[in-house]
Amino acid sequence: MNLVEAIVDPDNLLAAFVAIVVFATILTLASPMMRTQGLEGRLKSVANRREELRRRSREAIAQKTGGSSIRQVDSGLYKKVNERLQLSRLLEDPKVAEKLAQAGFRGPKPISAFYFFRFLAPFVFFALTAFYLFLINGFGLPTMSKVTFCVGAMVLGYYAPNLYVSNIAQKRRESIVSAFPDALDLLLICVESGMSIEAAIQKVSGEVGGASIELAEELTLLTAELSYLPDRRQAYEGLAKRTNHPGVKAVATAMIQAERYGTPLGAALRVMAKENRELRLAAAEKKAAALPAKLTVPMILFFLPVLFMVILGPAIIKVQDTLSR
Repeated sequence: MNLVEAIVDPDNLLAAFVAIVVFATILTLASPMMRTQGLEGRLKSVANRREELRRRSREAIAQKTGGSSIRQVDSGLYKKVNERLQLSRLLEDPKVAEKLAQAGFRGPKPISAFYFFRFLAPFVFFALTAFYLFLINGFGLPTMSKVTFCVGAMVLGYYAPNLYVSNIAQKRRESIVSAFPDALDLLLICVESGMSIEAAIQKVSGEVGGASIELAEELTLLTAELSYLPDRRQAYEGLAKRTNHPGVKAVATAMIQAERYGTPLGAALRVMAKENRELRLAAAEKKAAALPAKLTVPMILFFLPVLFMVILGPAIIKVQDTLSR
C-alpha cells in the first residue's frame, strides 16, 4: 500500500513529470552534437573512399600508359632552349598563357614552344628575305632598300607567332559562339528535367560535339574543373577566360550568381539563351550589312569591265564596220 500511495502521490507524479521533461530537453539539446559527430564520421569515410578510388584510378591509368604520368611535363628541346637563354624573361608576356588557352593550347609545352618560335622567327624571316633579295632576285633595288626590307621581315617574324595564335583563337571562338545558344537550350532542358549542373554539362558536351568540337572540349573541361577545383567559381571564370566572348562571360556570371545566392538556374539559363541567340543574330546582320562595302572592290575590278565589254562591244564593232566602209 505504501508503494501504491507513493506512485499515486501528486507530488511524486509532478517530480516524475519534471524529470522526464528535463531528460527530454537535455536529449533534444545534445542530439545535434551527436548527429554532427556521426555526420563527420560519415563524411570522413566518404572522403577516404574517394581517395581510395582516385588512387585506384591513377594506378589503372598508369598501367595503361606504361607507367607514365598523365600530367603534362615539359622536358623537350623548347624547354631546354628556354631555360638556357631565359627566353621567358627576355620575351616576357604576362598574358601568353591566357592567349594560348583561348587558342586551345594548354599546359607548359605550348608556352615553351611559343617563346622558342618567337625568338627564332625573326632570324628565320631575316635570313630568308636577305637570301632572296641579295642572292636570287634583288628587283634592282639599292642596298639600303634591301636592308630595310630585311629589317621589316625581322619585325614581322617577331609578331608572326602572336598573329598565328590570334588567328587560331578567333576561329576557335567563332566555332564556339556559333553552337553556344543551342548548347544553352540543351542545358536548360537538362536542368529543368532534374539533372545536376555537372551531369547536364557532361550530357550537353556529348550532344554538341557534332556541331562544335571546340565547345564540346570546353564543356568537358568545365565538368572536370567543377569536380576537382576547390571553388566552383574558378571553373566558370576559367571558361569565360578561355572563350573570351561577352555571351559566354555573361552565362558564367549568371551561373556564379545562381550558385551563390540560390536563384533558380533554369530562369537564368533561359534568359542567357535568349540573349546569346540575339547576339548571334546581331553578328549575322552585321556581316550582311558589311557585305555591300566588301563587294565594292570586286565589282569594280571584275564585274564592271566585263559589263562594259558586253554593252559597248557590239557598238564598237558596228562603228568599226561603218568606218571601214
